[in-house]
Amino acid sequence: MEEVKNKRILGLDLGTNSIGWSLIEQDFENKQGKILGMGSRIIPMSQDVLSDFDKGNSISQTAERTRLRATRRLRERHLLRRARLHRVLNVLGFLPEHYASLIDFEERLGQFLNEAEPKLAYRNKEFIFKKSFKEMLEDFRINQPGLVNRKNRNGEDAKIPYDWTIYYLRKKALFQKIEKEELAWVLLNFNQKRGYYQLRGEDDEDATKTAQTRIYFDTQVIIEISDTGTVYKGFKVIKIKLANGDTGNYFSKEVPNWVGLEKNIIVTIELDKDGNDKYEEDGTLKRKFKIPTEDDWDKKWKLIKIKTENEIDKSGKTVGTYIYDTLLQKPGQKIRGKLVRTIERKYYKDELKAILKKQIELQPELFTSELYNDCIRELYKNNSVQQIILSKKDFVHLFAEDIIFYQRPLRSQKSSISNCSLEYRTYKDKNGFPVREYLKVIPKSNPLYQEFRLWQWILNLKIYHKDDDKDITMQFFPGIEELEKLFVFLYNRKEIDQKTLLKYFLEEKGFRGKKLSAEVDKYRWNYVEDKPYPCNETGFEIRKRLVNIANIPKDFLTHETEYKLWHLIYSVTDKHEYEKAIKSFANKNNIDEIAFIESFKKFSPFKSEYGAYSEKAIKKLLPLMRFGRFWSWDKIDSKTKERINKIINGEYDEEIKNRVREKAIHLTGQNHFQGLQLWLAQYIVYDRHSEAALVGKWNAINDLEEYLEEFKQHSLRNPIVEQVVTETLRVVRDIWKKFGNGSKGFFDEIHIELGREMKNTAEERKRLTNQITENENTNLRIKALLVELKDNSDGKLFVEDVRPYSPMQQEALKIYEDGVLNSNLEIPDDILKISMTSQPSKSELQRYKLWLEQKYRSPYTGQIIPLNKLFTEAYQIEHIIPQSR
Repeated sequence: MEEVKNKRILGLDLGTNSIGWSLIEQDFENKQGKILGMGSRIIPMSQDVLSDFDKGNSISQTAERTRLRATRRLRERHLLRRARLHRVLNVLGFLPEHYASLIDFEERLGQFLNEAEPKLAYRNKEFIFKKSFKEMLEDFRINQPGLVNRKNRNGEDAKIPYDWTIYYLRKKALFQKIEKEELAWVLLNFNQKRGYYQLRGEDDEDATKTAQTRIYFDTQVIIEISDTGTVYKGFKVIKIKLANGDTGNYFSKEVPNWVGLEKNIIVTIELDKDGNDKYEEDGTLKRKFKIPTEDDWDKKWKLIKIKTENEIDKSGKTVGTYIYDTLLQKPGQKIRGKLVRTIERKYYKDELKAILKKQIELQPELFTSELYNDCIRELYKNNSVQQIILSKKDFVHLFAEDIIFYQRPLRSQKSSISNCSLEYRTYKDKNGFPVREYLKVIPKSNPLYQEFRLWQWILNLKIYHKDDDKDITMQFFPGIEELEKLFVFLYNRKEIDQKTLLKYFLEEKGFRGKKLSAEVDKYRWNYVEDKPYPCNETGFEIRKRLVNIANIPKDFLTHETEYKLWHLIYSVTDKHEYEKAIKSFANKNNIDEIAFIESFKKFSPFKSEYGAYSEKAIKKLLPLMRFGRFWSWDKIDSKTKERINKIINGEYDEEIKNRVREKAIHLTGQNHFQGLQLWLAQYIVYDRHSEAALVGKWNAINDLEEYLEEFKQHSLRNPIVEQVVTETLRVVRDIWKKFGNGSKGFFDEIHIELGREMKNTAEERKRLTNQITENENTNLRIKALLVELKDNSDGKLFVEDVRPYSPMQQEALKIYEDGVLNSNLEIPDDILKISMTSQPSKSELQRYKLWLEQKYRSPYTGQIIPLNKLFTEAYQIEHIIPQSR
């Protein structure tokens, strides 16, 4: 008789800063067991790091060092660009002697000697471009004669700094010849201030949009101002009309006299709960105007960026010319941080290219092909390939693209994308050994994944009657035709919720109006009731934009065209390269180029989210999940067809396991292999579903120790998770050593329990933290409001039987408040502000309590519940869902 072996089971409890463990030996047959050992290992982690993790912030303990290292890298790259620029300018002979003499061109290749850092425009503290400075002074004598004619204590012209000459030269270089040393100064100035490299998706319009408003900047002439006669919070509500026809409300103590004046305006448009613009009764947008002060601009740097770019665009000037002309009119204007904040790089790049083209045109002897080739060889002495590539370019490209505005490509994050468990490729390494490399999983935005996810969702959909929880799915779509219609309906939507889906079904049955609403309440689906589920988000966003383009053929958006367009939007990250790519796509497909670019240039980049399978795997699974007119036998890959035919005919094949034949026993014809659940499709194609193809296992303690020694730090993106995982492996190793002497097969089972904070995603942890904070604020506000209700200090509202420290009354007032805030009523901004404040002021509490009384209605009767009767027996809280105490 075979001896029954006792099982040794290791239990692990993983938290963020500790690992609890227990090793037991269990005799299941005799129901006996004993504890071999137990304990815990504390992971050294400071409270601030744990707190950040709980809030959803993936910050390591070395985050500050990482931040400082990034700052050093930025500076090092700036110095590297300057050194390369020095080398080229030296070859061209553009550098002044006093400046070039302090640069090492032999060993340190363009860097300064002995940490010296001279100024190109000054020799022994004397400004060397006096001629251009005097030319600039003539401009100021014409525009600011009072300023220029003043003398300083040394008898020299005062208040015009030498350094302003750089802006004069940047303007002059666009039209006239400048000295080669002056051009070198200009080029080094561009290397120092080169603008903001804006990626796709960082558009300022989106950055100034909140959940309740969207904000934009405008500069317009005011043509009409009228007092509406309304007073809001002590301010007059004034209607302002702009030259472009826009109207909006402005709040002020007095009516301003601005008619005919041009003003900088911050425009705020209110949004509804769906994120759409709100409109006035006359159909105009609900706008609020604000004439900003300097402090307002300082607080809204994004708007300053838009303001500066708008003004530069409006002037039609380059950045340097814009600065210089402004200084001519306003010499007291501060430039850095005031006149020009960080603006997009294209403005600087366009100016530099224009300057270089003009100087090459006016002084071709300074920019010969021989000198150009010498510059290339200087920069790429040992890189012949790059020399050949650049030999086909010119000086404009060399300075603008290869040196000053060179942008390092972002490091690929492909290695952090998960591997597909189904598809792989094999190859031989340099030693001739076979290597299996699994393919990367598919982006969720891929149209193939969108369709795959939708079929999976439909095939799992169930409809139940709420009263008896009876499955009535077949009543809603009894056949293939109804499922086909459902797929088409969902395929053209961005998302679906329970109410919308049930309305779709019931409208097909003829329900309308109140009867429809009443009928919808009788049913539920098998998914989370209050959660919207994604449908074809990618196709929806593409189709939404194609509608705005005229003369698009109805059959234009085929699966192939949609895939190409998606790949373009997904793969091109540079803003300007993206515009070139969509322009090329429009030309290739004979689409109105201007309309297509305008419609698609603001297309936000897709989120970096990925599915569980590779694109290759989905292409094999999808044909088996489709049904009806969307299914085709010819779309199934040849290898899968062979497997299906063998399953149908019962032909023996060692690659087809018996369990697969058992699960597919009801599939007896080719046309049966459609509308299959994902798990069944995986068995048909890959011979497995959730079973792992290769199970990695450490058979001996040496295997585990070898893995830990070779483990690369930061190979996991979340540093806290990485620390917990590696510490867990060390705990297992130590237990294995102590209790099992590292023997093979010592553990029969290992059970792992994850702490709640480890299971939750970063978004969920962040949401829970915010919810806790909001609850704490609500509790404080509710207590303060109950005290105010009891005191009735303003004498305006007497509330019966108030007990500020009663948990039941606090709960009642919370429900009361929540009912108002989550109603469809329009809530004033000042009330919303109070509702998010933990400790409002006395006057705010008084206004808030009166507002609660005026707005609240019973969810059952629709009648207003008077706040003064809320705590009496006239009203009770109905706890439909039991609450734990």
